[in-house]
Amino acid sequence: MNERVFNQNADRLRSAERVERLNVSQVVDTCLSGNNIKSILDIGTGTGLFAEKFHERGIKIAGVDVNPLFIEEAKKYLPDAEFKVASAENLPFDDASFDAVFYGVVLHEVDDFNKTLAEAKRVSRLKAFILEWQYKTEDFGPPIDHRLKPEFVKSLSEQNGFKNFKEVKLDKLVLYELTK
Repeated sequence: MNERVFNQNADRLRSAERVERLNVSQVVDTCLSGNNIKSILDIGTGTGLFAEKFHERGIKIAGVDVNPLFIEEAKKYLPDAEFKVASAENLPFDDASFDAVFYGVVLHEVDDFNKTLAEAKRVSRLKAFILEWQYKTEDFGPPIDHRLKPEFVKSLSEQNGFKNFKEVKLDKLVLYELTK
């Protein structure tokens, strides 16, 4: 198994400390602000933490994760949403199925960055949002060698045909907005 993939207890994904550190409400509000987003695919949804917050804002949500146990947990929180076991590199959805895709601190875990962004571009109509850890050594989150440099994310965006790249620095994280 990929050593970068989160493989701990699902309860940890919804711990109060993690929810606070991820600024879930702020992230969702930032993604939706000024954008006409009605549907989102949450890639690497885990237990559906971000999916649930998008849903609360009236967004039609679907999610994928490689871990079937996490998908079962997500369904408990959003039983009417469409959750599937799938990798970020092979999304089981038609072209332009969603207004946007969202990666909540998961892009650094994928096996093939270019295939992942190509899939994001394929299934989204408008945007891709990538929430990641800042590129610095900290006492939480993944080690520095698993974190992504902003220049790398921008290069991936350009290589995969996104027209605009925006970086929003948050307290402990960074949100990238890629526009088709």
